[in-house]
Amino acid sequence: MSALRRRAAIEAALRQLAPKIPAHEFGAVIDHALDSEGLKTTAPANAAWLALVAYARHVFTGYDDLLAQGYDRDSARHFVVAEMEAVLSGWGVRRKLGEDV
Repeated sequence: MSALRRRAAIEAALRQLAPKIPAHEFGAVIDHALDSEGLKTTAPANAAWLALVAYARHVFTGYDDLLAQGYDRDSARHFVVAEMEAVLSGWGVRRKLGEDV
């Protein structure tokens, strides 16, 4: 898949996932999905979801502060799930976070 087609596919998936996401957040999530080495070969819908979740976690929660305080990733994620759900819900996301957050 060409870079332009991949971008378009991820954008379409993100619009479906988060129909109310603000434009500047939309662009940041798309950039993350395209720039992340780990997402380069992931299906566009999965790349959009994983980038969206990571963006919400790092930008709208205290996740990074918890890591800096010594919490392991799973514990830190546990403590920020409610904050993430609130942000995602505000963007119209219906999918719920599972253990893979």
